[in-house]
Amino acid sequence: MSQDGWPALRVADWTETRDTLHLWTQVVGKVRMAHAPLLNHWWQSTLYVSARGLTTSAVPHGSGTFDVELDLVEHRLVVRADTGATRTVALEPKPVAAFYAETMSALADLGLPTRIRAVPNEVDPAIPFAEDDTHASYDPAAAHAFWRQLVQASRVMGVFRSRFVGKVSPVHFFWGAMDLACTRFSGRDAPEHPGGAPNCGDWVMVEGYSRELSSCGFWPGGGEEGAFYAYAYPEPDGFAARPAGPPGAAYSEAAGQFLLPYEAVRRAEDPDGALLHFLQSTYEAAADLARWDRAALEDDPARWDHRR
Repeated sequence: MSQDGWPALRVADWTETRDTLHLWTQVVGKVRMAHAPLLNHWWQSTLYVSARGLTTSAVPHGSGTFDVELDLVEHRLVVRADTGATRTVALEPKPVAAFYAETMSALADLGLPTRIRAVPNEVDPAIPFAEDDTHASYDPAAAHAFWRQLVQASRVMGVFRSRFVGKVSPVHFFWGAMDLACTRFSGRDAPEHPGGAPNCGDWVMVEGYSRELSSCGFWPGGGEEGAFYAYAYPEPDGFAARPAGPPGAAYSEAAGQFLLPYEAVRRAEDPDGALLHFLQSTYEAAADLARWDRAALEDDPARWDHRR
C-alpha cells in the first residue's frame, strides 16, 4: 500500500483469483438484472463500489427490496432482505459452481427465488456457472487490494463526473468486462454498434452504445497492475493522434482506446491529479473533435460553495 492508499497489485500475482472473482460478480450482477427494470445502456445491471466491496444497491422484489454485497473486507457474500433477515456465503477458494449454488440457495431461503441466464458473458470460453469447476481460486488479500484499487479509482472518477451536468452515468462496475466505468453523453444519437463481444448478443452492445459518448474507467488488465482507459463512440477523426496526459498515457491501436497503466498513477507524486489529467485530456479529445456543446454540458462543481 502506498502512502496515500493506492495499493500495488500485480495482475500476474492474482490472475486466477481475478478470473474467479469476475465470474462471481457476474452471478451477482445477473441477480440484480433479473429483478430490476431496464435502464438505458443496461445501467440497471451494474454493481457499485461500497465501503465493504461491491454491492447491487437496493433491488426491487415484489413490493419489497433486497440487496447483495460482495464483502471484500470480511470475505463473504451477504444477502439482506427488507424483512431484516440475512444469509451469507463464504468467499473462499471454491468453484464457481459451488458459489452459484450457494448464492441461489441463500436467495431462495430468504423468499427471493431468482432465475438467471446462468452462463457468463463477454468471456471465452463461457462455462455455465453450474458446471464450472475450473475457476476455484480466491486469495483474500488480493481481492481486498483490488477493492482498494476500485475505491481510489471510484473516488477520483466521482470528482471527474461532478464537472459534467449533461447526461452522465454513475461510476459503476460492469461485470461483463470487470471494469469500473463512467460515461458522458453528448445528447446525440450514435450509429448502430456492430457488436462483437464474446458470448454476448450484438443487440446488447446496440443498447449500450445507442448514444454518442465519451467513456473512461479502470480494469484489472492492460498494465502490470491494471490500467485506466478512455474511448469515444463513435470515435471522431483525429482522436488517436490527440495528446493525452500524464506521462505513460498512450493510444492503443489494438484496444481502440487510450490506456494509462495503474502503476503510473500509483507512483505519481500526485496520483489524484495524474488520473484527473488523463480523464480530462481524453474527454476533451473526444468532445472537441466531435464538436460537443461543452458550454451547455459542463459546469463548476464548486458553483454554490459561496452559499454554504
